Amino acid sequence: MNTPAASAPDPDGLLAEQLLRLTRRLHRIQKRHLEPVGITPAQSRLLRLVAHFGDAPPRMADLAARLEVVPRAVTSLVDGLEAAGRVRRAPDPSNRRVVRIELTDEGRATLRELRSARRAAAEDILAPLTVEQREVLGGLLTALAGPVPESGC
Repeated sequence: MNTPAASAPDPDGLLAEQLLRLTRRLHRIQKRHLEPVGITPAQSRLLRLVAHFGDAPPRMADLAARLEVVPRAVTSLVDGLEAAGRVRRAPDPSNRRVVRIELTDEGRATLRELRSARRAAAEDILAPLTVEQREVLGGLLTALAGPVPESGC
């Protein structure tokens, strides 16, 4: 037995489903564009975050807090980036028990490649939209997620 309320469309539920589908699509497209760079989306985010710290290299705990993940997850990401020569662990000059994560020259070169890959991925996903629609979408996303950090992390 269907009551009118039970069969009425749920606009918020539909919107949530569309956002989830879009998120999955964004992830697939981003992953496809990052493969030639030889980096995962999670490694890409960590590399951009390390660059955001600039001349004050972050500690592993700083990275975990900013990424909102457990420290073990950061350790795995750093291990992969370090094996590829993109970051290095360096002792903190004021506290030898603290390890800082620094970008290498290879890491900086990878960041340049990432910018191109991200632009290409964005163009793929935004291709159906006009310039005006992109501006409206940007405003809506800012309302939902907050402004994009200046560093673009």
